[in-house]
Formats: sequence, C-alpha cells, structure tokens
Amino acid sequence: MRAVVVALGKVGLPLAARIALAGHEVVGCDVDRRVVDAVNAGEAPFPNEAGLPEALAQTVGDGRLRAVTDTAAAVAESPDLVVAVPPLIVDAGARPDWAILDAVVDDIGRGLHRSQPPTTVSIETTVPVGTTRGRVAPALAARSGLRGEDEFHTIFSPERVFSGRAIEDLDKYPKLVGGLSEAGERRGIDLYASFLDAEVRGLGSAEAAELSKLAETTYRDINIAFANELARYADRLGVDVLSVIDAANSQPYSHVHRPGIAVGGHCIPVYPRFLLAGDPGARIPVAAREVNEQMPAYAADLLGDVDGRRVLILGVAYRGGVKETAFSGAFALRDALAGRGAEVLATDPLFDDAELAALGFTPWDGTSAVDAAVVQADHGEYAELRATDLPGVAAVVDGRGILDPARFDGVPVRRIGRPEGAAQDPGSSIAPTTRSPARPSP
Repeated sequence: MRAVVVALGKVGLPLAARIALAGHEVVGCDVDRRVVDAVNAGEAPFPNEAGLPEALAQTVGDGRLRAVTDTAAAVAESPDLVVAVPPLIVDAGARPDWAILDAVVDDIGRGLHRSQPPTTVSIETTVPVGTTRGRVAPALAARSGLRGEDEFHTIFSPERVFSGRAIEDLDKYPKLVGGLSEAGERRGIDLYASFLDAEVRGLGSAEAAELSKLAETTYRDINIAFANELARYADRLGVDVLSVIDAANSQPYSHVHRPGIAVGGHCIPVYPRFLLAGDPGARIPVAAREVNEQMPAYAADLLGDVDGRRVLILGVAYRGGVKETAFSGAFALRDALAGRGAEVLATDPLFDDAELAALGFTPWDGTSAVDAAVVQADHGEYAELRATDLPGVAAVVDGRGILDPARFDGVPVRRIGRPEGAAQDPGSSIAPTTRSPARPSP
C-alpha cells in the first residue's frame, strides 16, 4: 500500500510512522517546514511521544517514510489511501473554524485523479455529524472533477489515540470506519487492516462513525461532571469522594470517573458542542459542560479569602506531561483568582517565562514568596513538591490529587472532594468530618 498522511501533528505523525512500520510506503505532508525537515532527519518534532523517535529513525532511515510540504503533489502520485488529520480550530465557544480543514481538503482535491483502484480519502479529524458527506466529499469532487464513490472514495475514521502513547493506542482500540458507500467503506476497512493489529470495524455510514466519536467523548465529559458533583457534595459532607467512587465502582456496572479542577484539551470540552450543533435539544451534555466549567472557580473558592494575596498556579497545560493549553483550566482559574483580588502568578515545567507571558500569565521566579498555590496540571514533577519548594505558602489546593500532603507539614492541602487528612490510598476509610475552606495567611 502507498499512503499519504496530511498534517503531521501528534495524531498524524504517529499514524504515518505506524503505517510505515507495517512495511508500507508513506508520504507525510505538513505546511510547517520545520516539521518536515525534522521528520526527514528522522527526528520527532515534538517531545514525549512514546516510541516515535525510534519509529522515525527506523522508517525514515530505510526510506519508507518521507515528508513534504506539497500535499497536492503527494496525492497526485495516486496513493491507495490519503488520511487527513488537520486540527479543527474552534473559538471560545467551541464553534468550528473550517479554514484549515477546507484548505487541506482543497489541496487533496487538487491532487486527486483517476487511478485504479480509486484513491480512498479518510478524514480522521473529529467533526460534527454530516461533515464528511455534506462538506468534505462535495469539495473533493468539485476540486478534482471526479465522481465520488466511483472515481474516488471518502470515508470517516475517527482518531482514538491518547497523546503520549499514540502508536500503542493505534493497535489497542477498534478502528472505526464509516463510508459514503458500501464499496468505499469496505475498501477503507481493507486499507486500515493492512497496517493495524486492532480490529477494524465498519459502522455502515460516515454519519454513524462521526456520531460514535462524539458519543465516546461526550460520555467522558458527562461522567467527569457527575464525579465533580459527587466531589462537591463530599466536601459538604466531609467524606472522601475517592473512597466513595472506588466503592461504587466495585460493582461491575458502575464506571464513575475521577473529579478534578478542570476538563481541558482539544477533545472533551469541544466535542459535546459538536454533538449539540446537530442535536440542540440534548440536555445532559449542556448540564455537564456547565458543571465542568465551574470547577476552576470552585477550586479558587477552596482557598478562601485571597484578596491581596499572591497565589501561584502550578501548571498551565491542560494536563500533565503535555505542552498544550487548549481549553486549559488555568485560564479560568487565573480569572477567578484575579476576580477575587489575588495577585496571580504561574509556573509550568514545560513553558518558559516568555511563553507564559505570551499566554497572559505572570511568571513566577521560583524563589519569591507566595501566600497560596493551586495545582492545575498533574505534571509528574509536582508529585515531589514540598512546602519548602513554595516559600511562604500557607495554603494549597491540589486540583489533581497529585501532591503528598505529608510533604506539607503544617500547611493545609485541600483536595477536591477529600477532607484534610485523607490518606493517599483512595480505598482508605475516612471518618466523616466537616471542615471549612483553608484560608491563606497574609
């Protein structure tokens, strides 16, 4: 098989490498010359993706994978499969900006021409239901002058990988494929099965595949919202919500997730909005979004009165170990603290001071005194923090449950849904107590 993968980001590049590892010829396309040059040098253009440096060294080294900036030219080489994974940029309300996806589709269409067998174009970018049939396929046909589902096929096959372990995940979860025709879907299944060890499952239509992706992601948002509501109730009761959740999950039909300070990233906060775009009458996703969006402010409330105090945000990334800030809770947390009169500082091991400033945060110098701190991202480095690492700190809110309170002797550490003194072991038995929010000293 010959394949073209368009957009060599944290989904596209591991996918291109996985196809090449299976022995196929792959051309990766990206508009960023820096990314293309790095790939052609056999180097990963971004950190912390397990197995990617080794895969690139192997597949670029033996000529199975190369990168270019000209997508149309790569598609003109008549590959069997073209996979498009461009980011779908959204605004603050999670409404799609179609510019990048439309440009990628236009580039692919310019390169498409008659071949035997026909080229199959797979869209892996998560989109609102109906996008593949109503937007992508007509644009490909118009730009190429070819007849869809005759002279080329269009399918939707949602990416289902986790940043940091994408290559592993490609072979872990069933690959879902939905076509615009029976023949196109069957061809897509055969192509994906040629390089994946995972089950490749046909869904019967592009719309079913699009909805399946939105369903799995929206489920997580709803589940986390329920966990957050349990945590807030547990705070009022003075019980350990993790013990409660673990007890509930000991019954095989309960799968309650964990609470936390924020739900960020490109996926979970966004895709429920895509679902609502097609089904505006849905009520549960709306309620879940409202609950999860309130959590940064709730974490700020746990500090008590912060007027005039210096409060440090630990981690601006949306989750630990990933240098991404898409819909990070750090922004809402910063605004909530500032609205309560705090002087807000921020630090993150993955971002330098200039990057923090560009994101609208005041960088902490690492040595000046702070009155309070809030863990917003669960970076591994924070698990080793002690009170002495935060000079002057009088109160801490651990929004991710990563700190060891024993390392903060004399400094109250509030954890969402967990009373002071709760053991690290989530299965520990905690006697119900009622505690008021910790207040940082001036």
